[in-house]
Order: sequence, then C-alpha cells, then structure tokens
Amino acid sequence: MPPTSGGYVMADRQHHWEQVYRSKESTAVSWYQKYPEQSIRLIERVVQSKAQPIIDVGGGASVLVDNLLQRGYSRLAVLDISAKALDCIRQRLCDKAQQVEWFVTDVTNFTPPHRFALWHDRAVFHFLTDSEDRAKYIAVLQRALEPGAHLVIATFAPDGPAQCSGLPVERYDGVKIAQTLGESFQLLEQQSESHTTPAGGEQRFNYFLFRYQPR
Repeated sequence: MPPTSGGYVMADRQHHWEQVYRSKESTAVSWYQKYPEQSIRLIERVVQSKAQPIIDVGGGASVLVDNLLQRGYSRLAVLDISAKALDCIRQRLCDKAQQVEWFVTDVTNFTPPHRFALWHDRAVFHFLTDSEDRAKYIAVLQRALEPGAHLVIATFAPDGPAQCSGLPVERYDGVKIAQTLGESFQLLEQQSESHTTPAGGEQRFNYFLFRYQPR
C-alpha cells in the first residue's frame, strides 16, 4: 500500500493495487511464490489447533490459503485492498472459497469482526512508510489478536529493495521492527529469505515471528 504522507487517500491506494492486478497475471507479480515455505513452517510451529482462526493480511492472490486449506485449517480469513486480487484466489479455490472469510479493505481501516490466533502479513507492513499509517496498523493488530496470539510478518531486509511496485518501502531488521511494534510484541524468531521473482530478480526478505502479550 502507498504511504499517506505523499497525499494518498484510501481510494488512491486501492486504485494502485487494482491496476497492478488488472495489468499482470497473479503469477507474474514480483512477490509471487509457488510455495510459501517460510510462512507455512512458522504457522505450523505456533498454531496448536487447526480450528484456530488465522488471517492472511495482504493475501494478494497468494497461494497460502490454498495450502492451509489442504492441511486442514478450518477458520481462515484473507484480507486485501484489491478486490481483483481476492477474486483471483476465490476463482482458484472454486467451492472451497466458501470456507474462507474475505475482507476487501485497507488494513489500516480494518474492523476485525472477531479475534484471531495468528495474523500473517507478507509484504504489507513495509509499504507503510508514514508513521501515522504504522500506528493505525498496530492499533488494528492489537484489536484483532487474542492475548497470547502470534504474528508472522515478512518485510524487505535492510539489504532488500528500497522500492516495490513503484512505491517506496521501509526495510527492517529484528531490532527495528520490535521497536516499531512496541513492547506488547515479543520477538521469538527471525529468518532470512532470498526470494527469486518471476522475472528472475532477487529480493532479500526477513521473516519475524512475534507473540502478542498486551501490557
């Protein structure tokens, strides 16, 4: 999502990402993964019951929800600002799409209908270059998570790209993201990943696993 500090409003953000998904195949966007290995490994590590609620924020036509359904997870939700992106997943899932909650909204404006045991975000948070947007995201996160719940968040690493999809990003290491999220989030694990884009480029990501313990 683009930053609000440059004069963007929610409609502008949505227009940007709708254009991205209308102009490219979902398998051609730079963040596409055939198999989200790191995400699945971290989710399987901390989610104790497959009936616990999980939300994938910025799903963006990702195949994560497909893989989780195949593994028997039964309370899944996907959020994205782009309706087109979510349509890509629903069409791919066919009848299984009825088993998933779908939210078309800007994450900073999201009102969670219930709390989740795990919040997954691969490559949304790093687009929030404005401090006010980050504060809104964290406030939503705190309303959405159960005490003791987990957060899996992936961002560009300090040696990763400074821009993506024509937009600037914030890059994070463990110290920076822990300070940004605040003391209610305990960093449990950090893993690095070198992501190869469909065009053959390399993007350096960091994956962070947090536990939420409200103060």
